[in-house]
Order: sequence, then C-alpha cells, then structure tokens
Amino acid sequence: MLSAPTDGRDWVVLTGASLPVDELHAWAATPRAGAVVTFVGIVRDHAEGRPGVAHLTYEAYEEQVVPRLAAIAAEIRQQWPVTGRIALLHRTGRLELGTSSVIVAVSAPHRGEAFEAARFGIDTLKATVPIWKQETWDGGQDWALGAQRVTEVR
Repeated sequence: MLSAPTDGRDWVVLTGASLPVDELHAWAATPRAGAVVTFVGIVRDHAEGRPGVAHLTYEAYEEQVVPRLAAIAAEIRQQWPVTGRIALLHRTGRLELGTSSVIVAVSAPHRGEAFEAARFGIDTLKATVPIWKQETWDGGQDWALGAQRVTEVR
C-alpha cells in the first residue's frame, strides 16, 4: 500500500500497487488550499477501433519516470507559483477494467490555478513520461493506437 509523503509538497510515484485515491485527496487538501483538482484515469472497456477491451498492461522506463514526474511538478510550480501540493502517480503492470491507472492532483488557493495546473500535469505526463500502454481486446493485443512519442518536459 502506498503512503503519502510526510515531508515535502510533491508526491511522485511509479508503482505496481493500487493507487490511493482517497488518501491522495486528503493529503492534497491543506488549510491553505481552497481547491483540490484531481484527475483519475480509469481503465475503460474500449479504445479507438478496439471494442471489448478486457484489460491494459502498462510498461515503463522506470529509471526515467520519477525524474520526469518531478520535472513536471517543478514546471507546475514555476507556471503556477501559488500551488500547494502536487501529486503525479502512475501504475504499471496488468490493470483490469475500472482500475485507476493514473492520478494527478493539484491544490491551490483558488480553483482556476488548480484546474490549469492539473490539466497541464496530466497532458504533460502523457507527452513526456516514458510509460506505454498495451491493450487486450476482443480482436487481439497490441500497443495503444495513437501512442505519443515521448518528449522532454519543456
């Protein structure tokens, strides 16, 4: 079971364990935060041109993931200096339908900054962090369609 960090304002993790959605929200909600925006990506039963998805398998270039997640958190702090706590957590391994695969959460004094920073966080994670998704569906198994080429954070 993952536990929230007891020091610092960033929680960045790559794990094979279940993601602690409720604990993460409680960790992000501080007295200074008027808003906590949380994005939770869930394994769904379809993908583009692939009905009947049964499960996903995530693989990652582990040595690069946490440093890149930390770079995203640093960029969020640079663009939105009022942010409080930032969480970027991603699963690896086989994930069944309905399972949380990724969580991005940002707390801030106001909702505008929290929404913008969280959107930047998930979009940048998808574009810059070396994590790949393999889909298993009624017609077979293959890497996700439209997979993005991984780039640098900035």
